[in-house]
Amino acid sequence: MTAPASRVPDMLWYGWGVPDRQIHLPDSVTALLGQALGVHPSPPRAEPDVRLAESALPPDAAGALAAVVGAGHVRTGDDVRLLHSGGKSTIDLLRRRRDHPVLDAPDAVVLPADHAQVLAVLAACARHGVAVVPFGGGTSVVGGVEPARGRFAAVITLDLRRLDRLIAVDAESATATLQPGLKAPEAESLLADHGLTLGHYPQSFEHATIGGFAATRSSGQSSAGYGRFDDLVVALRVATPAGELCLGRAPASAAGPDLRQLFLGSEGAFGVITEVTVRVRPVPPTQLDEAWWFPDFGAGATALRRLAQADALPAIARLSDEAETAVNAALSGPAGAPPGGPAAAPAVPAGGTLAITGYEGTAEAVAARRSAATAILAGAGGMPLPEPAAAGWRAGRFAAPYLRDGLLDAGALVETLETATSWSALPALYAAVRAAVTGTLTGQGTPPLVLCHISHVYPTGASLYFTVVAAVAADPIAQWQATKRAAGDAITSHGATISHHHAVGTDHRGWMTAEVGDLGVAVLRAVKATVDPAGILNPGKLLPPEP
Repeated sequence: MTAPASRVPDMLWYGWGVPDRQIHLPDSVTALLGQALGVHPSPPRAEPDVRLAESALPPDAAGALAAVVGAGHVRTGDDVRLLHSGGKSTIDLLRRRRDHPVLDAPDAVVLPADHAQVLAVLAACARHGVAVVPFGGGTSVVGGVEPARGRFAAVITLDLRRLDRLIAVDAESATATLQPGLKAPEAESLLADHGLTLGHYPQSFEHATIGGFAATRSSGQSSAGYGRFDDLVVALRVATPAGELCLGRAPASAAGPDLRQLFLGSEGAFGVITEVTVRVRPVPPTQLDEAWWFPDFGAGATALRRLAQADALPAIARLSDEAETAVNAALSGPAGAPPGGPAAAPAVPAGGTLAITGYEGTAEAVAARRSAATAILAGAGGMPLPEPAAAGWRAGRFAAPYLRDGLLDAGALVETLETATSWSALPALYAAVRAAVTGTLTGQGTPPLVLCHISHVYPTGASLYFTVVAAVAADPIAQWQATKRAAGDAITSHGATISHHHAVGTDHRGWMTAEVGDLGVAVLRAVKATVDPAGILNPGKLLPPEP
């Protein structure tokens, strides 16, 4: 087994990423936000000012856990508990940054070394009545790693960082087996030593883990070419309180329903994924990005639909609406680069929308797919743009969460939500979510800026990803919760999914019955009762509240 040469560092307790990449908005931008939205600077409080609830882990439970993983891997210090006090949604960050008197945190952070230790930790927690929250990179934006106790007196976070090996590479079968604690950059580095790649690059790439990708059905920027992460999974090894499951014996099987699907997207509520075998591909020798201008969002969406239905999609296909196109240009120059990034490039035409296409593979394969796609894009009214417009987008691909934190410092509420639906329903869904968000925030005296893009495309439909910016109200958590309810209701009333790739967590569980129906919820509850009889795994996530 091979471990990464170096570890990706932990993220900041109050924000995204690492300190040396934090974005501090220029005074001119801060002043503009003040004029446009009425915001006022709101820097995070200092770490010594954060008070955590006292650890409630019973001594006998602590002793049982130490017997499994070693006393040094049962950690109760405030510093490590704070780092595991939740994910990275705006609500998570507001709770930590503002003057909440006592912050919830896990009672301990436990770090198992292998599959056997994970099984033993789950058994010990079931015996002692301790809730368990599996934790990878902590990048959840839907409350998926909140340290919820449920009906239990104590909760631990099960940090999987020590399960960080590339276990095996089967070059002939084009598969690799990875442990769940590997951060995505570490996994890509290890695979690159074999000339291979997963090709999975979500916006959380720099800090998310292999286990998190599987547990949430992650989608990356190259989903059109490589597929969603769940499309890549060949086999799983899962530890549950009821025992072990090894799922996936062949490329395809007719031996009943595919039980892997019970754990892909299960968010740690059914078990802890300890090994993932995935399809891999050779590192592409050629990579080419292009930018296209369309007169409006509808025209651009039509172009993407035609690409998908003609089986001519590039690896990357995304489209910003008019508002997002304009804001990206205003913030960073026409190239779409982040603040502090590459210099501005040749101008994108005023108005209209920006689409990004990306091609990967051999030079011959890229040339053939690009030729087919170009004919479709131009035929749908698209105009190709100079190369720097696409280069700026890739250069700033992972900067958006840092920009979100800079806007929070300036006093703006910034949050995202996403969904997906069929092509025929897409225009009405787009309008309904925008109206719900705009109406709710305007009604609270904080009229928003609402941006949207399509980033994942299928022959039958596409995703919509909204970014919302508004002034912070007196109670910003209640402010966003009301907005999220309105958006979620609009999504479900239009027959769309409550989550395309952010998962369910705590934020979306109220809509799960609308998503899968009463009988579907009953099936999920039956699965949990079988694999987790005591109900210790990730309480309050995935399943809707009991009636």
